[in-house]
Amino acid sequence: MSSSSTSKDGPSAKRYRRDDDEKSSSDSDDNYVPYVPVKERKKQQLLKLGRLGQLKDEGKTKSSSENENENDEEDGQVWGRKSNISLLDQHTELKKLAEAKKESAMERQLKEEERILESVAESKALMGVAELAKGIQYEDPIKTSWRAPRPFHRMSERRHERVRKKLHILVEGEGVPIPLKNFADMKLHRGIVQGLAAKGITRPTPIQVQGIPTVLSGRDMIGIAFTGSGKTLVFVLPILMFTVEQETKMPFIRHEGPYGLIICPSRELAKQTHDIILYYSKHMQQCGAPEIRCCLAIGGVPVSESLDVINRGVHIMVATPGRLMDMLDKKMVRLDVCRYLCMDEADRMIDMGFEEDVRTIFSFFKGQRQTLLFSATMPKKIQNFARSALVKPVTINVGRAGAASLNVIQEVEYVKQEAKVVYLLECLQKTTPPVLVFAEKKQDVDAIHEYLLLKGVEAVAIHGGKDQEERSRSVEAFRRGEKDVLVATDVASKGLDFNEIQHVINYDMPDDVENYVHRIGRTGRSGKTGIATTFINKANDESVLLDLKHLLLEAKQKVPPFLAALQSDNEKYLDLGDERGCSYCGGLGHRITDCPKLEAIQSKQASNIGRRDYLASNAADW
Repeated sequence: MSSSSTSKDGPSAKRYRRDDDEKSSSDSDDNYVPYVPVKERKKQQLLKLGRLGQLKDEGKTKSSSENENENDEEDGQVWGRKSNISLLDQHTELKKLAEAKKESAMERQLKEEERILESVAESKALMGVAELAKGIQYEDPIKTSWRAPRPFHRMSERRHERVRKKLHILVEGEGVPIPLKNFADMKLHRGIVQGLAAKGITRPTPIQVQGIPTVLSGRDMIGIAFTGSGKTLVFVLPILMFTVEQETKMPFIRHEGPYGLIICPSRELAKQTHDIILYYSKHMQQCGAPEIRCCLAIGGVPVSESLDVINRGVHIMVATPGRLMDMLDKKMVRLDVCRYLCMDEADRMIDMGFEEDVRTIFSFFKGQRQTLLFSATMPKKIQNFARSALVKPVTINVGRAGAASLNVIQEVEYVKQEAKVVYLLECLQKTTPPVLVFAEKKQDVDAIHEYLLLKGVEAVAIHGGKDQEERSRSVEAFRRGEKDVLVATDVASKGLDFNEIQHVINYDMPDDVENYVHRIGRTGRSGKTGIATTFINKANDESVLLDLKHLLLEAKQKVPPFLAALQSDNEKYLDLGDERGCSYCGGLGHRITDCPKLEAIQSKQASNIGRRDYLASNAADW
């Protein structure tokens, strides 16, 4: 009985045990809790307390890199430790944390910009090959015989600062010369003062107040001022003074010279500068000064004309880089006694690809020279590059570099591509002639010119495809008032000065906002006001339109609704650091991190890798 009972119990006991095992295993399946890492558990614990809500939201947007994971852990630890703090204190702490993160984003942007600027900065200084090879560096500026009148030396530096502040002149550099508010104090030649009076110029403009004393003192200088502010006289009047002094002390013999060299980016600007020098030298001669010989060396004009003057001994030479390089290579002219170099519209010259030429021209100098750079637009990149060529330079800035002249009323209109030419006729009626029309392409210039002639408008056209004689003839006819409209590409936008122009029409928006500033600067000169009308449409690049929008806002001009509606993601970064906008191209609507001009240059360089041009002038390996 007992055995049978045991045998009965045995299996039954086993069965129960199996059932228990099954029950326990099913229970354990139901109660299984997946393993949660310590970090996640801490986060969940803190989430229950409602303290990590904001951090969690930020955590979602963050990328899952190791550094940021570490940061999250740190944040978690911080909040874990401070679990006994009141909600108000935690709120302020969270706000501080959010601000710190925001700042770090700004700092990251600034560091990125510095890195880009360094990478695009020129490694080679803007100096001659011989000077670089021998390691020649000039420590002190050139000494001149000019001194400011004695009473000004007794005045305090605070007085000079007051004058600068009143005229909105910003200066950088050590030992900045005294600003002088009239031409008599500048000790200019009697003939020059008479020439100025004949043109109705009685008082110097802000750039002249500080610039002329700086140049007469022998200092190297970067001059930045808006278009039509009288920059040309800042370098023309001192060179005339210096050459008269040289000629009086020891007359120039045959084949000697030049003493002063002025380089311009376009032929028209070089011709205009040459005419201004001739005008003042003629007035000086009438007042008993010796004859100052000035020679013009530009493409499209026979070299024999320049050689006639050079053979007699030349004092001042005005040239474009191409022709000057050619004459220097063929030893038609020497720069042995040249002590004065001026580059007008210097940034345009370096932008247009003349940088290698300029460096080569520098290597023809035989001693220290006084170097002057002038422009209305001078981005930080070019200022830094140019400083390598200057000795203790003085930077004079009237208004922001690249800002539009405030005397120009800027109007921007949305015009479809096919309606532009017809609408152009309507725009011409806004003001009385003369009117300037700018277009980007040569074929557009020819098409507009032809259309205007068919409609009975007295128009002339200039662009790089026309020969020099025709270009000069057109510009002169327009200057004399025989023609009402001048249609041109950007050759006419740099530095050219036409009287009484009240209206500039941009048939298309240039790809570069600096070109836009130069174009509209042909009107509103010498204190007069003018109008600039620009046609834009969907074909324009958005980054250029953003630059234009911010340029209009800066000049307190009316922004049309279609421009105002444009927004970019990076607008919050526009006022970062010392400089507004892009430090590479000077555009106000973007930063250097998304500069279209820089991207275009980099992609061009990348496409040229491995495709060396062995016939190029700079292909040699030295």
